[in-house]
Amino acid sequence: QVHLVESGGGLVQPGGSLTLSCAASGSIFRIDSMGWYRQASENNRELVATINAGGGADYGESVKGRFTISRDSARNTVYLRMNSLKPEDTDVYYCKAKIYFSTSSWFEYWGQGTQVTVSS
Repeated sequence: QVHLVESGGGLVQPGGSLTLSCAASGSIFRIDSMGWYRQASENNRELVATINAGGGADYGESVKGRFTISRDSARNTVYLRMNSLKPEDTDVYYCKAKIYFSTSSWFEYWGQGTQVTVSS
């Protein structure tokens, strides 16, 4: 059993900053990629940022230059530092991780989501 627990969401004014955290726990052999998505519409989750095991990162176009993803592999944790937040960043943010529970068996897990609201 694997769990992803997100934290750090909340209410912030436009131009402000927040840092989200997502910690994985449970029967983990190793973690490959970790990332953040947001619920852009009812049936679509939009990529915010991902980071692979080697530290290589990829960002959605709307957040490039403002958000930074990082990970602490020893703690099985991924972070999302969000700067210069805009009202359109308001959304539920979900953590996703590709987790191996043996040398060749893996599954992609999602966290429960954390609300980010950008408003004055």
